[in-house]
Amino acid sequence: MKKIAIIVAGGSGQRMNSSVPKQFLLLQNKPILFHTLAAFKAAIPDIELILVLPQDQFDHWATLGKKYPEILTQTPHKLVAGGETRFHSSLAGIQAITYGTECLVAIHDGVRPLISKQTIQHAFEEASKYGNAVVAMPSKDSIRMWNEEKKAFIAVNRADIRVIQTPQVFKLNTLRKAYANGYNSHFTDDASVVENIGEHIHVVEGTYANIKITTSEDLALAEILKGEVNE
Repeated sequence: MKKIAIIVAGGSGQRMNSSVPKQFLLLQNKPILFHTLAAFKAAIPDIELILVLPQDQFDHWATLGKKYPEILTQTPHKLVAGGETRFHSSLAGIQAITYGTECLVAIHDGVRPLISKQTIQHAFEEASKYGNAVVAMPSKDSIRMWNEEKKAFIAVNRADIRVIQTPQVFKLNTLRKAYANGYNSHFTDDASVVENIGEHIHVVEGTYANIKITTSEDLALAEILKGEVNE
């Protein structure tokens, strides 16, 4: 079955206190996005990559492609303009897929560059069996949830909690059906869009290293973790 990865990167540098969008910041002297694209190519060499970026970031990405030619030589990809929300950006990526036959499609955060080869491969394998696979991890922290009746935060058994990550892998026809239903502000990720059409979500375990880089502290940690991986 054909495998495709949609890498969605629509962030800014606001929480990084940076004028450069976070997906373009350097990790181990290469743009974060390069590491993300390269992870999928390393895991599945014949995978098709689709990169979704805001239209106004295309020129900056082209400039980086000239400065770091390995972006194009090692991780060839189709560039697609994103939308106003994550839903609309994922939809743009899905609509860029031209295959009429069934495929497996991973949707992944562009700023999760430390995704492991094993996690990617396992997610695709599980999705081929169960129709979808969503990477998640147990919470390491105690959890409390707001209870409207008691007007207080009450304890939740963290054994029942999973912290959702990406990639999230689905059959192409399922994605097309789910996203054809339109946008809802309650959607929190691609899995919630698919779940909205009655699909059961199959959760698979990832790694704690698969962090989403949103702050300067995250980037500093990613430098350490990436260095350990490269040793």
